[in-house]
Amino acid sequence: MARMHEARETPGARRPRTAPSKARSASGDGQPRVFQDYQNALELMQDNKFEKARALFEKILRDAPPELVERVRMYQSVCERRGADSSRSFASPEEQYDYAVSLLNAGSFEDARDQFDAILGTYPNSDFAHYGVALLNSMTGQNEEALEHLARAVELNPALRIQARTDPDFIDMVDDPRFTELLYPEIP
Repeated sequence: MARMHEARETPGARRPRTAPSKARSASGDGQPRVFQDYQNALELMQDNKFEKARALFEKILRDAPPELVERVRMYQSVCERRGADSSRSFASPEEQYDYAVSLLNAGSFEDARDQFDAILGTYPNSDFAHYGVALLNSMTGQNEEALEHLARAVELNPALRIQARTDPDFIDMVDDPRFTELLYPEIP
């Protein structure tokens, strides 16, 4: 009968070293490099560096564990979309407003808010941008904020009072006495 040899370490003998895995971090903490890259990519997204984040997500996909793949693809898609949005330029704030309204009508509320906020960041006294934010807030159930922006829009352009009276996007606010008071100040 052949005898199986047992692997024994002899005192003073060296174990063969194995090369560190490429998926391990350089710090030796054992955390896979993929997860460090994932965290870095998320931070790049938060800093609005969408192209760099997209490239890092693409790199991550090569070694990502199955439970991370779908999430990485989703974030990569977000980066592609946001990167394209940030490169978009508008000839006027009115053109940007029209784009924001199209996003609003498509149900892309966060993207629409970003566009309205960008207009107000540059043109804080833009009556139509305040009106757009009021619409958005009304549609998303943020009535307090809707009233604030609508009041500011009407203050800047009283003609918007008449438009708001017939705007179906304010339908959820018609029972609020503050809304009625804002739009019909002539009724005691």
